Amino acid sequence: MSDLDLAAIVDESKSLVEGAILVPGYTADGWMVAPYKVVVPPDVPVGKLTEAQREELLYAEPRKVKVENINITYEGLIPKIRKSMFSKDPDSLQPHIRAFVQRAAVFKACAACDGTRLNESARSSTIKDLHIGDVCRMQITDLAAWLRGVDEPGVAPLIRNLLHLCDSFVDIGLGYLSLERPSGTLSGGEAQRVKMIRHLGSPLTDVTYVFDEPTVGLHPHDIQRMNNLLQDLRDKGNTVLVVEHKPESIAIADHVVDLGPAAGSGGGEVVFEGTVGGLRKSGTLTGQHLDYRARLKDSVRERTGVIEVRGAATHNLQDVDVDVPTGVLVVVTGVAGSGKSSLIHGSVAGREGVVAVDQSAIKGSRRSNPATYTGLLEPIRKAFAKANGVKPALFSANSEGACPTCKGAGVIVTELGFMDTVSTPCEVCGGKRYQAAVLELRFGGLNIAEVLDLPVAEAHGFFAEGEARTPAAAKILAALVDVGLGYVKLGQPLNTLSGGERQRLKLAMHLQEKGRRLHPRRADLRPAPGRRREPARAAGPAGRRRQVGGRHRAPPGRDGARRLDHRPRPGGRPRRRPGRLRGAAGRAGRPAVDADGSAPRGVRRRAGRRQLRAPLLGNMRRSGHCAYHVGPCPPPG
Repeated sequence: MSDLDLAAIVDESKSLVEGAILVPGYTADGWMVAPYKVVVPPDVPVGKLTEAQREELLYAEPRKVKVENINITYEGLIPKIRKSMFSKDPDSLQPHIRAFVQRAAVFKACAACDGTRLNESARSSTIKDLHIGDVCRMQITDLAAWLRGVDEPGVAPLIRNLLHLCDSFVDIGLGYLSLERPSGTLSGGEAQRVKMIRHLGSPLTDVTYVFDEPTVGLHPHDIQRMNNLLQDLRDKGNTVLVVEHKPESIAIADHVVDLGPAAGSGGGEVVFEGTVGGLRKSGTLTGQHLDYRARLKDSVRERTGVIEVRGAATHNLQDVDVDVPTGVLVVVTGVAGSGKSSLIHGSVAGREGVVAVDQSAIKGSRRSNPATYTGLLEPIRKAFAKANGVKPALFSANSEGACPTCKGAGVIVTELGFMDTVSTPCEVCGGKRYQAAVLELRFGGLNIAEVLDLPVAEAHGFFAEGEARTPAAAKILAALVDVGLGYVKLGQPLNTLSGGERQRLKLAMHLQEKGRRLHPRRADLRPAPGRRREPARAAGPAGRRRQVGGRHRAPPGRDGARRLDHRPRPGGRPRRRPGRLRGAAGRAGRPAVDADGSAPRGVRRRAGRRQLRAPLLGNMRRSGHCAYHVGPCPPPG
């Protein structure tokens, strides 16, 4: 059952006009806070409000109130943010809102069932004075011992099967888990080994097993256990096909197939096939790195501060105290299941200024691609628009520039009822997703579709110098090259990228960031730490070397190890000029006001959506100002 931490939502030492509400978007002078100023005294600190006033502010039922002569629905702050933020999928929220939700959400056990999720009838049925909830809380090694003490002839076959499963957990190194442990809290290595348990006791032979990177997230000690399991499956008379990067797993292979010679468009060929010894002598990229050993650095950076963790007790952790240094590259290591992820997720992630990059796959559809996900398309669109004197929206396949036939998807999807859907390239745009008129507009000799068809490495050279030089785009592309994605095309759909490519794409986003604006409550200027969970996951030996090397390029004393620290920006986000309404600027050559002296239609429409039309435009007409100019508006034309 979840609860909310009021200290993360309201600063009780401040009043509403001083910014007592800490929810993103609820600024002291903003429209979201205006209704609360009408209901409760705006200049009284929240901690000094009466009980009735606090109830009105935090938990009031929905009702209509008037704010500047406009009727709006008023609702208490807590139920309002529960519906607008906490009831949604965290992955669908914007990063700053997701960080707030993680800070403010508090999870605690249900008082009625004590967290077992079982009703009274289930908890009243016991064996040896333990109900099923108590048994599920046991460590698997303890559960196996308890099962051996159950002497019931009627359930002997069931006990025998359960003991076999428990012994399999112990053999694979997961005897420390409990059955009630949520699957989502397992580390990558733990989850992979749990999936393998179902095959260990299988009596089948002459079966082909395919394992896609079974050692992901495993400690070298656990990799050896995994190798033993793979060999056991083989020795039963099965064929075991393993897709793997780790040299320890390649070394036990009876036959090796090496694909290359590079990644993406530079690969797709079998560059070696044979024994491990032959691979070492082959000279391929994989063969060169089988015997590679990392070299220690001559000097290391000095830390700039620490993140204090006290009493960490998530999952396997037992009241752990640790100081994590900031301003340097910190590695948290240990065998799988030792508590690495629990320490970071439970005690470091969610703090202000901490950026978490974990193993979860990024969500992507056919309409999203590396250019849209990293924000690269924005400077590219602006550069095209400036060079051709048109709007940037024309260069978005999801906006005005989309092909009218396929709506910018590039394909036509045909539903066939009970059969699978069929996708065919759009006959009008040829799969390029843009209108023919848009494709005639060029920048640096290429149209927008040709740019999106460039690999990252070629695009970096295109935007780094020459007539198409665009520093903002070149900077993002340099980060993509740093993490080994130089072969990926800018417009390649995200749903076609592998897990390792998506992981590195997320990593590149944070490598190219200058900094991160922190919460106003943060008073000091210490660098805010960044955190990445197993960033070299699903990367080959050469890729891991490139990634680790890239995180040591930041100058000492600045942002730490390649943006692992995110310092606050000096001035935060710049304010808009006084008197300017967002979206007021019209197309080139259009007057700022209509012929009758009123604001343009686009301004009226946008203002109306914000419930600002009547008071704002009325004041503008009376004062002779318009929504765009700071001073009096010039004559039309």
